[in-house]
Amino acid sequence: MRSEELLLRLGALTKHRWKLMEVCGTHTMSIARSGIKRLLPEGVELLSGPGCPVCVTPGEVMDAALELSVRPGVTVAAYGDMLRVPGTRRGDDLAHRRAGGADVRIVYSPMDVLDMAEAEPERQFVFLGVGFETTAPGTAAALLEAGRRGVDNFTVFSMLKRVEPALRALIASEGFAIDGFICPGHVAVITGADEFAFLPREYGLPAAVAGFEPEDILLAVCHLVEMLERGEPALVNDYERAVTAGGNELAQRAIERVFEPRRDIWRGLGEIEASGLGIRPEFAQFDAEVRFNIEIRPAGLKTPCRCGDVITGRIHPQDCPMFERECTPDDPLGPCMVSSEGACAAAYKYMC
Repeated sequence: MRSEELLLRLGALTKHRWKLMEVCGTHTMSIARSGIKRLLPEGVELLSGPGCPVCVTPGEVMDAALELSVRPGVTVAAYGDMLRVPGTRRGDDLAHRRAGGADVRIVYSPMDVLDMAEAEPERQFVFLGVGFETTAPGTAAALLEAGRRGVDNFTVFSMLKRVEPALRALIASEGFAIDGFICPGHVAVITGADEFAFLPREYGLPAAVAGFEPEDILLAVCHLVEMLERGEPALVNDYERAVTAGGNELAQRAIERVFEPRRDIWRGLGEIEASGLGIRPEFAQFDAEVRFNIEIRPAGLKTPCRCGDVITGRIHPQDCPMFERECTPDDPLGPCMVSSEGACAAAYKYMC
């Protein structure tokens, strides 16, 4: 169905006011790029959720990565988004550490880091494993391959997180006022659409797994509004061309073999039980936290950045007093302004 037809259908469906949340940074960027928010009926409001893995990584965890980057003989490798993410001190990021002489490298996959480690055995290579269930299988595969090859100078600092516990924590948080969820298609490819069945079943909140084209997102919005107007919450898979009910079992087995759920810290949500993926003890030789005795220290002074409120749907990016004034892509206060999936970066780039 074309966008024009979906918008007409949505306009006819909407009788009340509804707040919907997309839980994927790629959705956030697609919504901003296509101007969907400006086209929706007045009664439908879209808010961004904790769906950008770079954005939910707290400053105190980045501080640990920054400290690691300046240790003698250590190379820190990360996806490009991570280089501009500040720690708890403004302006302190991996890009600045690299400019000061630290060996920080941008990679496209953990396998790239494994190859580097094999080629330079005199150095220790640490991959910053950021992401949700989407990137966890690739990181698991790299750890398994490191064992197979016998590469002992390769480790992973796991910042990987699980979406379901975060959504439960968000729903239980003070002031929660979201009526329905656009669920992340990339995550659902791995976990399966049924991963999100708890939303209507336990909380009475409609959920739609969506693809990433504007028509995909509008279709999901239509289904959510239709369910809300009827008072019949359910789970709808609007991304059947890529997502099955049960997901990718091979990828799930790889995650389960290498990682185990652990309590973890989320920007904007705090500590959440079983929301992170820690490396299992049997793979401790590839765990950077074990090898380098990494300690996550409590954050110091609070930053005026309201990234945490943005990714929990409490405010829109433009509602932050720092947005476009004290916080820009060139001089960011928080990760929402520098990640390619960040809500603030999307709002700044497309002025949505």
